[in-house]
Amino acid sequence: MTKRPQSPGGSGLFPDAVPERKHPAAYQANIDGGSRGNPGPAAYGVVVRDPKGEIVAKLKKYIGQNTNNVAEYFGLIAALDYAETHGIRSLRVLSDSELLVKQMRGHYRVKSEDLRPLFERARKMSQALESFRIDHLFREQNPEADALVNQALDETSRANPASPKNPRRPPSKDMTMRLVARCKDGLLQPEEPLDLPDGTEVELLLRIRK
Repeated sequence: MTKRPQSPGGSGLFPDAVPERKHPAAYQANIDGGSRGNPGPAAYGVVVRDPKGEIVAKLKKYIGQNTNNVAEYFGLIAALDYAETHGIRSLRVLSDSELLVKQMRGHYRVKSEDLRPLFERARKMSQALESFRIDHLFREQNPEADALVNQALDETSRANPASPKNPRRPPSKDMTMRLVARCKDGLLQPEEPLDLPDGTEVELLLRIRK
């Protein structure tokens, strides 16, 4: 049997995966993004460390009304932009967004029209580096970037008293979101991971399509 050639993304499933090029002495960027309301007031946070592990930059910015996933991509682009403007050629990114990481690695397709241009921009910027790698970590392992997100949102709330003051997670009780899932072995499996904390109650209204 003739073997199929490996995709440019290496272990990714889709051809538009970002190739990972591994070299020593990489800078590291912990990124995070979130919104209060999803969609709602949104911001990102980025912590950049040099190859010795010393923090060289902390970035945060309010980006208006957006979703968690859009904010996560803005954080990634901010980290890549910092690398570009400061002559950094080797970068490892750590994110607690499983969706972003798997899309950048080519494990998930980018179906959202809101995320597609952000993904394309991040992919192009990452390919300009000599070395790029992106990995997932859990939210509790990413406290500094998470704190920067909340700082940016809190500062905006103080400047605009009408904006929501509730923490960006968990979401509000009356939040609604569209979810596409497929049934396999009697279980519903979402096509994309849900950015919801453990214990969140979800009410389902099924529309069955064959």
